[in-house]
Amino acid sequence: MSTTAFDASPEHAADHADHKPQGFLDRWVFTTNHKDIGTLYLVFSFVMFCIGGAMSGVIRAELAQPGLQLVHPEFFNQMTTVHALVMIFGGVMPAFVGLANWLIPMMIGAPDMALPRMNNWSFWIMPFAFSLLLLTLFLPGGAPAGGWTLYPPLSIQGGANMSFAIFAIHLMGISSIMGAINIIATILNMRAPGIDLLKMPLFVWTWLITAFLLIAVMPVLAGAVTMLLTDKYFATSFFNAAGGGDPVMFQHIFWFFGHPEVYIMILPAFGIVSEIIPTFARKPLFGYQAMVYATASIAFLSFIVWAHHMFTVGLPLGGELFFMYATMLIAVPTGVKVFNWVSTMWASSMTFETPMLWALAFVILFTIGGFSGLMLAIVPADFQYQDTYFVVAHFHYVLVTGALFAIIAAVYYWWPKWTGRMYNETLGKFHFWWSVVFVNLLFFPQHFLGLAGMPRRIPDYNVAFADWNMVSSIGAFGMLLTPIMMAGILWHSKHYGAKAEARSWEGARGLEWTLPSPAPHHTFATPPVLRPGDLAHDDLSH
Repeated sequence: MSTTAFDASPEHAADHADHKPQGFLDRWVFTTNHKDIGTLYLVFSFVMFCIGGAMSGVIRAELAQPGLQLVHPEFFNQMTTVHALVMIFGGVMPAFVGLANWLIPMMIGAPDMALPRMNNWSFWIMPFAFSLLLLTLFLPGGAPAGGWTLYPPLSIQGGANMSFAIFAIHLMGISSIMGAINIIATILNMRAPGIDLLKMPLFVWTWLITAFLLIAVMPVLAGAVTMLLTDKYFATSFFNAAGGGDPVMFQHIFWFFGHPEVYIMILPAFGIVSEIIPTFARKPLFGYQAMVYATASIAFLSFIVWAHHMFTVGLPLGGELFFMYATMLIAVPTGVKVFNWVSTMWASSMTFETPMLWALAFVILFTIGGFSGLMLAIVPADFQYQDTYFVVAHFHYVLVTGALFAIIAAVYYWWPKWTGRMYNETLGKFHFWWSVVFVNLLFFPQHFLGLAGMPRRIPDYNVAFADWNMVSSIGAFGMLLTPIMMAGILWHSKHYGAKAEARSWEGARGLEWTLPSPAPHHTFATPPVLRPGDLAHDDLSH
C-alpha cells in the first residue's frame, strides 16, 4: 500500500474513487467492498428483525388473554425458541457486524477490511443458515421447541428439526468467527499512521474486544450443539442421564458461551453511544481511557460469571457465592461507563437530535436492565425470580432498549454519511417517542408479572395475571409498527431528504466525517494525514 499522505478534508474528494461495479451481481453478490457488505448485513438484519418481530407478535397475541385462543401450545413453544434464535443470531449480531464493516475502515483511515473476500463469504453464509433454521417450521413436527437455550433432554426429544437447527447454528458460528478474524486483522494492521491503539474511536475499541470474545466462545457453542447432535443421532450420552450423562453439564457449557455472548451483543452498543453522546454534547468523551479499560474488564469478567444462570440447579454453596460476587463485580466497570456518559453531558451544550434521543434512552433504559440484573445476581432472590417473566423483562431491557436502540441510533447518526441525505427530523422524533412509549408498555409490566410468579414460556396462565399481560400485548402491537415506520422514514430520506454536508452534525469528530457525504465507494486509497480534531477525543484545549 502506498504510504503517500494526503489531506482527508472534503475539498480533496478527488482522492476518493467512486467507481461502483456495474450490474447487480457484481455490485451485491460478488462484492468485496466493505461498505456494500455492511449494507448487505444491515438489510439482512432488518429482514430478520421483521421475521422475529412477527413471531413475537404471535406470542403476545396468544398471551393477551388467559386461555388458549390462537395457537397450539407446541407451536407457541416453537415461536419462543425460533424468535430468540432469529433475533439474537439474525438480528442483533449481523446489525453490529454491518456497522463494523461500514465504519471501522473509515474510522481508522483504512481503504477496506483486511480480508475482503472472506468478508463476502462471511456474509453470504448467513442467508443459508437462516433458511435452514426457518425451514424447520415446515418440517413434520415443526421447528425446535426447547427454548433458545436448547436444554436437553427436551431439545433432543424433537424430530428432524434439531439437526437443521444445529447445522444452522454451526453456519452462523462460522460466519461470526470469520467476521471477527477480519475485524481484528483490520484494526491491528490497517490503522492510518498516527492512530495508536489508545487514539482509536471507542466504537473501534469495543469491536476489537468483541471480536476476541466471538473467537473465544463461538467454538464452545459449536461443541455443545455437536454433543446434542451425537446424543440424538449417534447414541452418545453426554447429556442423557439414562446413559450416565449429565443434562446440567450442557447448561455449564452453553452458558460459558452464553454469558460472553450477551456482552458480544452489548459492547458495540457501548461504542456507538460513546460516539453519539460527545457529538451532541459538543464535548470530548469524559474519561476515554477509563472507558477502554472498563470495556476490557467487562469482557474479562464475562467469562467467570456463567453459572449465575444456574443458581437453581443445585450448585454447591461456595459456587453460588463466587458467581454471585463475580456477577455483582461487573456492575463496577458498567457503572464507570454510565458515569462517563453522564459526565460527558454535564455542563455541555447539548442538543436533542434523533440519534441523541435514542442514545439517551439507551443510557436510561439499559441501566434499568442492569439494575434488574443485579437483583437476579443475588442467590436467594434469584430462587424466586428464576424462570419467571422478571427474567424476560430483564434481558429484553438489555437487548431491546440496549442493543436494538443503539443500532437504531447508529443508523440515524451515520445515515447522512452513508447516503448523502438527511432524514426528516420530525418523523425521526415521532418514531423515537412512539418506540419509547410502546417498548416500556411491552416490557415494564413483565417485571410485575414475574414478581407475582408468572412463569415464562407458557401459552396459558392464571386469570390473576390477565391485566398486565393485556398491557404488555398492547405494547407489543405498538412496537410491531416501529420497523415499518423506520423503513418509511429512511426511504423518504433517500428520495426526498436534504443534501447532507460532509460533517453532517455540528459536533461530529472523527475521520469518517472528513469524507464527502455520501462516502465514496472507495476511500482512503492512501492513508490520511491526521489533523487536530480528526479524532473524537483529541484535546483541543491547548
